[in-house]
Amino acid sequence: MFGLSKKAQSTLEYAILIFVVVAALIVMQIYVKRGIQGRMRESSDQIGEQYSPGFTTSNYTTTRDTNTTEDVFNGTTTRNFNQDTTNRTGSETVDRLANESFPQ
Repeated sequence: MFGLSKKAQSTLEYAILIFVVVAALIVMQIYVKRGIQGRMRESSDQIGEQYSPGFTTSNYTTTRDTNTTEDVFNGTTTRNFNQDTTNRTGSETVDRLANESFPQ
């Protein structure tokens, strides 16, 4: 009978140990979440100001110069592009996300 009591005591000690470990993990969960959220906030702050793609204003001028030759042989037309140059000048303005109004 003495051996049964020791076995029950050992099982009880393991149960209490598991309970303490689980309780500690549950309590630590709050602090781990806060730490992760803090790091994510810090990273997003380092990125800088957020901009809205919906409020983009563009003003571009595109110029294209093309030099082509066409050869017709036995009813088949062959077009050769000797030179094709595209130039784009202008500007683009993107408004800040804070200035965007969201529908309620």
